[in-house]
Amino acid sequence: MLAAPINPSDINMIQGNYGLLPKLPAVGGNEGIGQVVAVGSSVTGLKPGDWVIPANAGLGTWQTEAVFSEEALIGIPSDIPLQSAATLGVNPCTAYRMLVDFEQLQPGDSVIQNASNSGVGQAVIQIAAALGLRTINVVRDRPDIQNLTDRLKNLGAEHVITEEELRKPEMKNLFKDMPQPRLALNCVGGKSSTELLRQLAPGGTMVTYGGMAKQPVVASVSLLIFKDLKLRGFWLSQWKKDHSPDQFKELILTLCDLIRQGQLTAPACSEVPLQEYQHALEISMKPFTSSKQILTM
Repeated sequence: MLAAPINPSDINMIQGNYGLLPKLPAVGGNEGIGQVVAVGSSVTGLKPGDWVIPANAGLGTWQTEAVFSEEALIGIPSDIPLQSAATLGVNPCTAYRMLVDFEQLQPGDSVIQNASNSGVGQAVIQIAAALGLRTINVVRDRPDIQNLTDRLKNLGAEHVITEEELRKPEMKNLFKDMPQPRLALNCVGGKSSTELLRQLAPGGTMVTYGGMAKQPVVASVSLLIFKDLKLRGFWLSQWKKDHSPDQFKELILTLCDLIRQGQLTAPACSEVPLQEYQHALEISMKPFTSSKQILTM
């Protein structure tokens, strides 16, 4: 293993409240980048020196070395930055599929999301910009809000607004010069998701892929009836079950093209030696952490 990030889903898995739980004792970590050092005699698709990422969640990437079957890994190009490779297999894949699979969006259409500073949120901003989509990005208010706004706009965000601004009547002024979003991406739940729904165009879809507030999605009856809004969910592990390994590989290569073209960068990261994993875990669970912790081996 070369490097592996700490994602919210890794923490959820350790806490026991995730959709996929490994048999114990288990190694943590669902994502990361490794380099093949040796292969068995019947291995045909990989060779020493190749870069590989897990084919599925639950592999256990927080370790220095491991022996895996060929099917458990997917080879990826080694000409992309290490941090991009380490964070390629979960968040950007989720962002891309949500932007493409739920609504047939055209260049110029808009998307609204909460948790816009998350790993998925930063990938949504960049992939949306590459697809010609305009984004409205909701974040929690914080002391350094201007720094965060500038950082997200540098990634390609058109609008960055706080949860409080989202609730104000002035929000409708935003739609004088851009269409109402037909797609909302929700990783928070609770009040935040209710507000996202209020901004959707008639017939639009809200896709929920996380619940950071640990509160249910509350949808107003009138919005469901009179605007015919759709509530959907997305889980990358389920998408992989419904699609072939070749289709996942195709998705990975599409994202690698965006990385090479400079249209998709890794989220803000801090590299931490594996030995200091306790420190990295503590930081990753603090609120308003703007830097993804990456364990380096």
